[in-house]
Amino acid sequence: MPRATKIVATLGPASSDPDVLERLLRAGVDVVRLNFSHGKAQDHIDRATLVRSVAAKIGKTVALMADLQGPKIRVGKFAEGKTMLVPGAPFILDASRTEPGDDLCVGLDYKELPRDVKPGDTLLLNDGLLVLTVDSVQGNQVHTRVKIGGELSNNKGINKQGGGLTAPALTAKDMEDIKTAMSFQCDYLAVSFPKNATDMEMARQLANVAGEPYRHKPCMIAKIERTEAIPQLEAILKASDGIMVARGDLAVEVGNAAVPALQKKMIRMAREMDKLTITATQMMESMIVNPVPTRAEVSDVANAVLDGSDAVMLSAETAAGKYPVETVEQMATIALEAERAEDVQLDADFTSKHFGRIDQSIAMGALFTAHHLGCKAIIALTESGSTALWMSRHNIRVPIFGLTSQATSQSRMALYRNVRPMLMPAMSDRDSALAEAERLLVARGVLRPGDTYAITCGEPMGYPGGTNMLKICRVH
Repeated sequence: MPRATKIVATLGPASSDPDVLERLLRAGVDVVRLNFSHGKAQDHIDRATLVRSVAAKIGKTVALMADLQGPKIRVGKFAEGKTMLVPGAPFILDASRTEPGDDLCVGLDYKELPRDVKPGDTLLLNDGLLVLTVDSVQGNQVHTRVKIGGELSNNKGINKQGGGLTAPALTAKDMEDIKTAMSFQCDYLAVSFPKNATDMEMARQLANVAGEPYRHKPCMIAKIERTEAIPQLEAILKASDGIMVARGDLAVEVGNAAVPALQKKMIRMAREMDKLTITATQMMESMIVNPVPTRAEVSDVANAVLDGSDAVMLSAETAAGKYPVETVEQMATIALEAERAEDVQLDADFTSKHFGRIDQSIAMGALFTAHHLGCKAIIALTESGSTALWMSRHNIRVPIFGLTSQATSQSRMALYRNVRPMLMPAMSDRDSALAEAERLLVARGVLRPGDTYAITCGEPMGYPGGTNMLKICRVH
Protein backbone atom coordinates (compact mmCIF):
# COMPACT_ATOMS: atom_id res chain seq x y z
CA MET A 1 0.00 0.00 0.00
CA PRO A 2 1.24 3.51 -0.73
CA ARG A 3 1.36 5.93 2.22
CA ALA A 4 -1.99 7.62 2.93
CA THR A 5 -0.88 10.33 5.40
CA LYS A 6 0.67 13.37 3.73
CA ILE A 7 3.83 15.20 4.85
CA VAL A 8 4.09 18.99 5.07
CA ALA A 9 7.65 20.36 5.16
CA THR A 10 8.70 23.94 5.89
CA LEU A 11 11.17 25.53 3.48
CA GLY A 12 14.10 27.44 4.95
CA PRO A 13 17.89 27.85 4.71
CA ALA A 14 18.44 24.08 5.13
CA SER A 15 16.09 23.13 2.30
CA SER A 16 16.13 25.92 -0.30
CA ASP A 17 18.93 24.43 -2.38
CA PRO A 18 17.36 22.82 -5.52
CA ASP A 19 19.18 19.50 -4.96
CA VAL A 20 18.10 19.26 -1.31
CA LEU A 21 14.54 20.24 -2.25
CA GLU A 22 14.45 17.53 -4.92
CA ARG A 23 15.62 14.95 -2.38
CA LEU A 24 12.93 16.13 0.07
CA LEU A 25 10.17 15.76 -2.51
CA ARG A 26 11.44 12.33 -3.54
CA ALA A 27 11.65 11.31 0.16
CA GLY A 28 7.93 11.97 0.57
CA VAL A 29 7.04 15.68 0.95
CA ASP A 30 3.55 16.38 -0.44
CA VAL A 31 3.03 19.98 0.70
CA VAL A 32 5.66 22.72 1.03
CA ARG A 33 5.04 25.36 3.69
CA LEU A 34 6.34 28.90 3.20
CA ASN A 35 6.60 30.54 6.62
CA PHE A 36 5.83 34.26 6.30
CA SER A 37 7.26 34.94 9.79
CA HIS A 38 10.67 34.95 8.09
CA GLY A 39 11.99 36.43 4.87
CA LYS A 40 10.85 39.09 2.42
CA ALA A 41 8.04 38.89 -0.13
CA GLN A 42 10.44 38.20 -3.01
CA ASP A 43 12.04 35.31 -1.07
CA HIS A 44 8.66 33.55 -0.90
CA ILE A 45 7.88 34.23 -4.56
CA ASP A 46 11.29 32.79 -5.57
CA ARG A 47 10.82 29.72 -3.36
CA ALA A 48 7.33 29.09 -4.74
CA THR A 49 8.77 29.18 -8.28
CA LEU A 50 11.58 26.83 -7.24
CA VAL A 51 9.18 24.30 -5.64
CA ARG A 52 6.99 24.19 -8.73
CA SER A 53 9.92 23.79 -11.11
CA VAL A 54 11.50 20.96 -9.04
CA ALA A 55 8.10 19.22 -8.65
CA ALA A 56 7.53 19.45 -12.41
CA LYS A 57 11.03 18.09 -13.08
CA ILE A 58 10.39 14.91 -11.04
CA GLY A 59 6.72 14.62 -12.08
CA LYS A 60 5.24 14.97 -8.59
CA THR A 61 2.14 16.89 -7.50
CA VAL A 62 3.09 19.22 -4.61
CA ALA A 63 0.84 21.80 -2.93
CA LEU A 64 2.08 25.17 -1.66
CA MET A 65 0.97 26.48 1.72
CA ALA A 66 1.56 30.12 2.72
CA ASP A 67 1.56 30.44 6.52
CA LEU A 68 0.83 33.96 7.79
CA GLN A 69 2.81 35.33 10.72
CA GLY A 70 -0.16 36.71 12.66
CA PRO A 71 0.17 39.20 15.53
CA LYS A 72 3.65 39.70 17.05
CA ILE A 73 2.92 39.08 20.74
CA ARG A 74 6.55 39.46 21.81
CA VAL A 75 8.95 41.27 24.08
CA GLY A 76 11.32 43.79 22.46
CA LYS A 77 15.11 43.66 22.19
CA PHE A 78 17.75 43.78 24.94
CA ALA A 79 20.91 45.91 24.98
CA GLU A 80 22.97 42.75 25.52
CA GLY A 81 20.71 40.57 23.35
CA LYS A 82 19.39 38.80 26.45
CA THR A 83 18.99 38.93 30.22
CA MET A 84 18.71 36.42 33.09
CA LEU A 85 15.41 36.39 35.00
CA VAL A 86 15.89 35.40 38.65
CA PRO A 87 13.00 33.66 40.50
CA GLY A 88 11.36 36.06 42.99
CA ALA A 89 12.84 39.17 41.33
CA PRO A 90 10.66 41.96 39.90
CA PHE A 91 10.58 42.52 36.13
CA ILE A 92 8.76 45.19 34.11
CA LEU A 93 7.20 44.83 30.65
CA ASP A 94 6.92 48.40 29.32
CA ALA A 95 4.79 49.10 26.22
CA SER A 96 6.12 52.69 25.95
CA ARG A 97 9.82 51.82 26.20
CA THR A 98 11.79 52.58 23.02
CA GLU A 99 15.37 51.94 24.24
CA PRO A 100 16.72 48.37 24.49
CA GLY A 101 15.87 46.33 27.58
CA ASP A 102 18.04 45.53 30.61
CA ASP A 103 17.92 43.29 33.71
CA LEU A 104 14.92 45.17 35.17
CA CYS A 105 12.74 46.08 32.20
CA VAL A 106 12.09 45.43 28.50
CA GLY A 107 9.89 46.98 25.82
CA LEU A 108 7.05 45.24 24.00
CA ASP A 109 6.23 44.62 20.35
CA TYR A 110 2.70 43.96 21.59
CA LYS A 111 1.58 47.39 22.86
CA GLU A 112 -1.87 46.27 24.06
CA LEU A 113 -0.52 43.99 26.81
CA PRO A 114 -1.16 46.48 29.69
CA ARG A 115 -4.85 46.59 28.72
CA ASP A 116 -5.15 42.81 28.44
CA VAL A 117 -3.82 41.83 31.87
CA LYS A 118 -4.67 42.39 35.54
CA PRO A 119 -2.97 41.58 38.88
CA GLY A 120 -2.82 37.84 39.49
CA ASP A 121 -2.56 36.90 35.80
CA THR A 122 0.17 34.49 34.71
CA LEU A 123 2.31 35.34 31.67
CA LEU A 124 4.34 32.67 29.91
CA LEU A 125 7.38 33.67 27.86
CA ASN A 126 9.49 31.73 25.36
CA ASP A 127 6.95 28.89 24.83
CA GLY A 128 6.24 28.62 28.55
CA LEU A 129 9.84 28.12 29.71
CA LEU A 130 9.67 31.38 31.72
CA VAL A 131 6.74 32.29 33.97
CA LEU A 132 5.85 35.75 35.32
CA THR A 133 3.03 36.70 37.71
CA VAL A 134 1.43 40.13 37.23
CA ASP A 135 1.66 42.27 40.42
CA SER A 136 0.18 45.49 39.03
CA VAL A 137 -0.47 47.51 35.86
CA GLN A 138 0.75 51.11 35.99
CA GLY A 139 -0.05 53.01 32.80
CA ASN A 140 1.92 51.35 30.00
CA GLN A 141 3.93 49.23 32.42
CA VAL A 142 3.12 45.70 33.52
CA HIS A 143 4.91 45.04 36.83
CA THR A 144 5.56 41.34 37.31
CA ARG A 145 7.41 38.94 39.60
CA VAL A 146 9.48 36.09 38.18
CA LYS A 147 7.97 32.72 39.13
CA ILE A 148 10.13 30.49 36.91
CA GLY A 149 13.34 32.15 35.74
CA GLY A 150 15.95 31.60 33.08
CA GLU A 151 17.42 33.33 30.05
CA LEU A 152 15.16 35.73 28.16
CA SER A 153 16.46 36.88 24.77
CA ASN A 154 15.25 39.26 22.05
CA ASN A 155 11.72 39.01 20.62
CA LYS A 156 10.57 35.99 22.62
CA GLY A 157 6.83 35.29 22.52
CA ILE A 158 4.33 36.12 25.28
CA ASN A 159 1.23 34.05 26.13
CA LYS A 160 -1.35 34.60 28.83
CA GLN A 161 -2.35 31.47 30.71
CA GLY A 162 -5.98 30.71 29.89
CA GLY A 163 -5.94 33.06 26.88
CA GLY A 164 -7.46 36.53 26.68
CA LEU A 165 -5.00 38.56 24.59
CA THR A 166 -6.97 40.82 22.24
CA ALA A 167 -4.50 40.94 19.33
CA PRO A 168 -6.39 40.69 16.00
CA ALA A 169 -5.67 37.58 13.92
CA LEU A 170 -4.85 39.61 10.80
CA THR A 171 -2.22 42.34 10.99
CA ALA A 172 -1.30 44.93 8.34
CA LYS A 173 1.71 42.71 7.46
CA ASP A 174 -0.59 39.69 7.01
CA MET A 175 -2.78 41.67 4.61
CA GLU A 176 0.25 42.49 2.48
CA ASP A 177 1.47 38.89 2.72
CA ILE A 178 -1.91 37.63 1.47
CA LYS A 179 -1.34 39.71 -1.71
CA THR A 180 2.13 38.15 -2.09
CA ALA A 181 0.75 34.62 -1.56
CA MET A 182 -1.95 35.23 -4.17
CA SER A 183 0.62 36.52 -6.67
CA PHE A 184 2.02 32.96 -6.85
CA GLN A 185 -1.42 31.37 -6.29
CA CYS A 186 -0.70 29.38 -3.13
CA ASP A 187 -3.00 26.36 -2.78
CA TYR A 188 -3.48 26.77 0.97
CA LEU A 189 -3.42 29.88 3.18
CA ALA A 190 -2.83 29.21 6.89
CA VAL A 191 -4.17 31.90 9.26
CA SER A 192 -2.40 32.28 12.63
CA PHE A 193 -4.27 32.83 15.91
CA PRO A 194 -7.90 33.04 14.67
CA LYS A 195 -10.31 33.43 17.59
CA ASN A 196 -13.57 32.84 15.73
CA ALA A 197 -15.23 32.22 12.35
CA THR A 198 -15.21 35.95 11.56
CA ASP A 199 -11.38 35.98 11.51
CA MET A 200 -11.42 33.17 8.93
CA GLU A 201 -14.20 34.75 6.84
CA MET A 202 -12.26 38.04 6.72
CA ALA A 203 -9.05 36.26 5.68
CA ARG A 204 -10.92 34.36 2.95
CA GLN A 205 -12.48 37.58 1.65
CA LEU A 206 -9.08 39.32 1.50
CA ALA A 207 -7.53 36.30 -0.25
CA ASN A 208 -10.36 36.05 -2.80
CA VAL A 209 -10.05 39.77 -3.62
CA ALA A 210 -6.24 39.56 -3.91
CA GLY A 211 -6.56 36.40 -6.02
CA GLU A 212 -9.17 37.81 -8.40
CA PRO A 213 -6.68 39.06 -11.05
CA TYR A 214 -5.35 35.47 -11.20
CA ARG A 215 -8.85 33.90 -11.00
CA HIS A 216 -7.58 32.03 -7.94
CA LYS A 217 -9.21 31.20 -4.60
CA PRO A 218 -7.04 29.40 -2.04
CA CYS A 219 -8.22 26.87 0.54
CA MET A 220 -8.19 28.34 4.06
CA ILE A 221 -6.51 26.58 7.00
CA ALA A 222 -7.24 27.84 10.54
CA LYS A 223 -4.33 27.36 12.96
CA ILE A 224 -5.88 26.44 16.31
CA GLU A 225 -3.48 27.95 18.85
CA ARG A 226 -5.63 30.12 21.14
CA THR A 227 -7.77 29.13 24.11
CA GLU A 228 -10.61 31.25 22.70
CA ALA A 229 -10.69 29.15 19.52
CA ILE A 230 -11.62 25.91 21.31
CA PRO A 231 -15.29 26.70 22.12
CA GLN A 232 -15.60 28.25 18.62
CA LEU A 233 -14.14 25.18 16.88
CA GLU A 234 -17.27 24.10 15.00
CA ALA A 235 -17.93 27.62 13.68
CA ILE A 236 -14.24 28.03 12.71
CA LEU A 237 -14.34 24.69 10.86
CA LYS A 238 -17.46 25.76 8.94
CA ALA A 239 -15.66 28.96 7.85
CA SER A 240 -12.46 27.08 6.85
CA ASP A 241 -11.38 24.26 4.55
CA GLY A 242 -9.30 22.71 7.30
CA ILE A 243 -7.44 23.25 10.56
CA MET A 244 -3.89 22.97 11.80
CA VAL A 245 -3.52 21.55 15.30
CA ALA A 246 -0.77 24.06 16.19
CA ARG A 247 0.34 22.52 19.45
CA GLY A 248 3.04 25.02 20.41
CA ASP A 249 1.13 28.17 21.38
CA LEU A 250 -1.97 26.13 22.21
CA ALA A 251 -0.05 24.07 24.78
CA VAL A 252 1.31 27.22 26.41
CA GLU A 253 -2.20 28.67 26.83
CA VAL A 254 -4.16 25.54 27.84
CA GLY A 255 -1.33 23.52 29.43
CA ASN A 256 0.64 20.64 27.88
CA ALA A 257 -1.52 17.95 29.49
CA ALA A 258 -4.72 19.16 27.78
CA VAL A 259 -3.31 19.04 24.23
CA PRO A 260 -3.43 15.30 23.34
CA ALA A 261 -7.17 15.01 24.07
CA LEU A 262 -7.84 18.30 22.25
CA GLN A 263 -5.87 17.01 19.24
CA LYS A 264 -8.11 13.92 19.04
CA LYS A 265 -11.28 15.98 19.45
CA MET A 266 -10.26 18.47 16.74
CA ILE A 267 -9.31 15.81 14.21
CA ARG A 268 -12.49 13.81 14.86
CA MET A 269 -14.71 16.90 14.49
CA ALA A 270 -12.92 18.02 11.31
CA ARG A 271 -13.28 14.59 9.67
CA GLU A 272 -16.99 14.47 10.55
CA MET A 273 -17.41 17.87 8.88
CA ASP A 274 -15.44 16.82 5.76
CA LYS A 275 -12.59 19.21 6.58
CA LEU A 276 -8.80 18.74 6.41
CA THR A 277 -6.44 18.41 9.39
CA ILE A 278 -2.71 19.00 9.81
CA THR A 279 -0.93 18.05 13.04
CA ALA A 280 2.04 20.34 13.71
CA THR A 281 4.77 21.46 16.14
CA GLN A 282 7.77 19.56 17.52
CA MET A 283 6.84 16.30 15.78
CA MET A 284 10.48 15.35 15.11
CA GLU A 285 12.11 18.18 17.09
CA SER A 286 15.22 16.23 18.15
CA MET A 287 16.09 15.60 14.47
CA ILE A 288 17.00 19.29 14.11
CA VAL A 289 20.36 18.14 15.52
CA ASN A 290 20.18 14.31 15.66
CA PRO A 291 20.07 11.81 12.77
CA VAL A 292 17.36 9.67 14.43
CA PRO A 293 14.14 10.58 16.29
CA THR A 294 13.34 9.74 19.92
CA ARG A 295 10.86 6.95 20.63
CA ALA A 296 8.46 9.55 22.03
CA GLU A 297 8.55 11.41 18.69
CA VAL A 298 7.90 8.18 16.80
CA SER A 299 4.84 7.58 19.02
CA ASP A 300 3.67 11.18 18.53
CA VAL A 301 3.75 10.94 14.72
CA ALA A 302 2.12 7.50 14.78
CA ASN A 303 -0.66 8.75 17.08
CA ALA A 304 -1.41 11.70 14.78
CA VAL A 305 -1.72 9.19 11.91
CA LEU A 306 -3.98 6.89 13.96
CA ASP A 307 -6.10 9.91 14.97
CA GLY A 308 -6.87 10.35 11.26
CA SER A 309 -4.80 13.45 10.52
CA ASP A 310 -4.54 14.25 6.79
CA ALA A 311 -0.97 15.43 7.22
CA VAL A 312 1.87 15.65 9.73
CA MET A 313 4.04 18.74 9.58
CA LEU A 314 7.72 19.54 9.97
CA SER A 315 8.87 23.06 10.88
CA ALA A 316 12.44 23.80 11.95
CA GLU A 317 13.36 20.15 11.24
CA THR A 318 13.35 20.83 7.48
CA ALA A 319 13.72 24.63 7.52
CA ALA A 320 16.90 24.85 9.58
CA GLY A 321 17.78 21.33 10.75
CA LYS A 322 20.92 19.32 10.03
CA TYR A 323 19.02 16.30 8.66
CA PRO A 324 16.04 17.56 6.60
CA VAL A 325 15.90 14.63 4.15
CA GLU A 326 16.46 11.96 6.80
CA THR A 327 13.66 13.51 8.90
CA VAL A 328 11.17 13.21 6.02
CA GLU A 329 12.27 9.61 5.34
CA GLN A 330 11.78 8.68 9.01
CA MET A 331 8.38 10.39 9.14
CA ALA A 332 7.22 8.57 6.00
CA THR A 333 8.29 5.21 7.46
CA ILE A 334 6.49 5.86 10.76
CA ALA A 335 3.29 6.94 8.99
CA LEU A 336 3.29 3.85 6.76
CA GLU A 337 3.80 1.53 9.73
CA ALA A 338 1.00 3.21 11.73
CA GLU A 339 -1.40 2.96 8.76
CA ARG A 340 -0.88 -0.80 8.60
CA ALA A 341 -2.39 -1.04 12.10
CA GLU A 342 -5.47 1.09 11.33
CA ASP A 343 -8.97 -0.32 11.65
CA VAL A 344 -11.26 -0.11 8.63
CA GLN A 345 -14.78 0.42 9.99
CA LEU A 346 -16.66 1.50 6.89
CA ASP A 347 -19.84 -0.41 7.77
CA ALA A 348 -20.11 1.43 11.10
CA ASP A 349 -19.30 4.74 9.39
CA PHE A 350 -22.17 4.35 6.95
CA THR A 351 -24.92 3.07 9.23
CA SER A 352 -24.68 6.24 11.32
CA LYS A 353 -24.59 8.67 8.35
CA HIS A 354 -27.23 10.24 6.16
CA PHE A 355 -26.30 11.60 2.73
CA GLY A 356 -28.43 14.40 1.31
CA ARG A 357 -26.42 14.87 -1.88
CA ILE A 358 -26.15 12.55 -4.87
CA ASP A 359 -22.40 13.17 -5.35
CA GLN A 360 -21.71 12.41 -1.67
CA SER A 361 -23.76 9.21 -1.83
CA ILE A 362 -21.84 8.09 -4.94
CA ALA A 363 -18.52 8.77 -3.18
CA MET A 364 -19.59 6.67 -0.17
CA GLY A 365 -20.94 3.91 -2.41
CA ALA A 366 -17.58 3.71 -4.19
CA LEU A 367 -15.74 3.26 -0.86
CA PHE A 368 -18.13 0.61 0.39
CA THR A 369 -18.09 -1.38 -2.85
CA ALA A 370 -14.31 -1.14 -3.38
CA HIS A 371 -13.68 -2.28 0.20
CA HIS A 372 -15.97 -5.33 0.00
CA LEU A 373 -14.94 -6.32 -3.53
CA GLY A 374 -11.22 -5.91 -2.82
CA CYS A 375 -10.70 -3.39 -5.64
CA LYS A 376 -7.13 -2.35 -6.48
CA ALA A 377 -8.05 1.34 -6.78
CA ILE A 378 -10.83 3.89 -6.62
CA ILE A 379 -10.77 6.50 -9.38
CA ALA A 380 -12.66 9.77 -8.90
CA LEU A 381 -13.04 11.83 -12.07
CA THR A 382 -13.51 15.20 -10.39
CA GLU A 383 -13.51 18.87 -11.39
CA SER A 384 -13.32 20.48 -7.92
CA GLY A 385 -11.81 17.57 -5.97
CA SER A 386 -14.86 17.30 -3.64
CA THR A 387 -15.61 13.65 -4.45
CA ALA A 388 -12.02 12.68 -3.60
CA LEU A 389 -12.20 14.74 -0.39
CA TRP A 390 -15.34 12.95 0.83
CA MET A 391 -13.83 9.57 0.06
CA SER A 392 -10.66 10.53 1.96
CA ARG A 393 -12.58 11.13 5.22
CA HIS A 394 -12.87 7.36 5.80
CA ASN A 395 -10.09 4.84 6.45
CA ILE A 396 -9.85 2.37 3.59
CA ARG A 397 -6.93 0.27 2.40
CA VAL A 398 -7.70 1.03 -1.25
CA PRO A 399 -5.79 3.98 -2.78
CA ILE A 400 -7.95 6.79 -4.19
CA PHE A 401 -6.89 8.49 -7.42
CA GLY A 402 -8.29 11.98 -7.99
CA LEU A 403 -8.20 12.59 -11.75
CA THR A 404 -8.95 16.14 -12.81
CA SER A 405 -8.46 18.50 -15.74
CA GLN A 406 -8.03 21.44 -13.31
CA ALA A 407 -4.43 22.17 -12.19
CA THR A 408 -5.66 23.94 -9.02
CA SER A 409 -7.76 20.91 -7.98
CA GLN A 410 -4.78 18.65 -8.69
CA SER A 411 -2.53 20.66 -6.34
CA ARG A 412 -5.16 20.87 -3.59
CA MET A 413 -5.66 17.12 -3.54
CA ALA A 414 -1.96 16.70 -2.61
CA LEU A 415 -3.02 17.34 1.01
CA TYR A 416 -5.98 14.91 1.07
CA ARG A 417 -5.31 11.73 3.02
CA ASN A 418 -5.02 8.62 0.83
CA VAL A 419 -5.62 10.59 -2.40
CA ARG A 420 -3.17 10.60 -5.31
CA PRO A 421 -3.93 13.51 -7.64
CA MET A 422 -3.39 13.20 -11.39
CA LEU A 423 -3.99 15.58 -14.27
CA MET A 424 -5.89 14.29 -17.29
CA PRO A 425 -7.24 16.08 -20.39
CA ALA A 426 -10.76 17.55 -20.20
CA MET A 427 -13.21 15.32 -22.07
CA SER A 428 -16.89 15.79 -22.84
CA ASP A 429 -17.50 12.15 -23.79
CA ARG A 430 -17.98 9.86 -20.79
CA ASP A 431 -16.72 6.63 -22.37
CA SER A 432 -13.56 8.33 -23.67
CA ALA A 433 -12.89 9.76 -20.19
CA LEU A 434 -13.35 6.35 -18.50
CA ALA A 435 -11.04 4.69 -21.04
CA GLU A 436 -8.39 7.40 -20.57
CA ALA A 437 -8.55 7.05 -16.77
CA GLU A 438 -7.94 3.31 -17.00
CA ARG A 439 -5.13 3.82 -19.53
CA LEU A 440 -3.38 6.32 -17.19
CA LEU A 441 -3.46 3.95 -14.21
CA VAL A 442 -2.31 0.96 -16.28
CA ALA A 443 0.56 3.10 -17.64
CA ARG A 444 1.52 4.01 -14.05
CA GLY A 445 1.58 0.34 -13.07
CA VAL A 446 -1.27 0.81 -10.58
CA LEU A 447 -3.64 -1.48 -12.50
CA ARG A 448 -2.88 -4.73 -14.34
CA PRO A 449 -5.01 -7.05 -16.50
CA GLY A 450 -7.57 -8.82 -14.32
CA ASP A 451 -7.66 -6.08 -11.61
CA THR A 452 -11.01 -4.61 -10.59
CA TYR A 453 -11.45 -0.94 -9.75
CA ALA A 454 -14.28 1.46 -8.90
CA ILE A 455 -14.68 4.69 -10.88
CA THR A 456 -16.97 7.67 -10.29
CA CYS A 457 -17.84 10.53 -12.63
CA GLY A 458 -20.61 12.97 -13.54
CA GLU A 459 -22.89 13.06 -16.55
CA PRO A 460 -22.78 15.42 -18.36
CA MET A 461 -18.99 15.69 -17.90
CA GLY A 462 -17.16 18.80 -16.67
CA TYR A 463 -19.51 20.26 -14.03
CA PRO A 464 -18.28 20.67 -10.42
CA GLY A 465 -20.54 18.85 -7.96
CA GLY A 466 -22.07 16.73 -10.73
CA THR A 467 -20.78 13.26 -9.74
CA ASN A 468 -23.74 10.91 -10.26
CA MET A 469 -22.30 7.64 -11.57
CA LEU A 470 -20.40 4.70 -10.04
CA LYS A 471 -19.04 1.91 -12.22
CA ILE A 472 -17.09 -1.23 -11.28
CA CYS A 473 -14.65 -2.25 -14.02
CA ARG A 474 -12.15 -5.04 -14.70
CA VAL A 475 -8.98 -4.37 -16.67
CA HIS A 476 -8.82 -6.55 -19.82
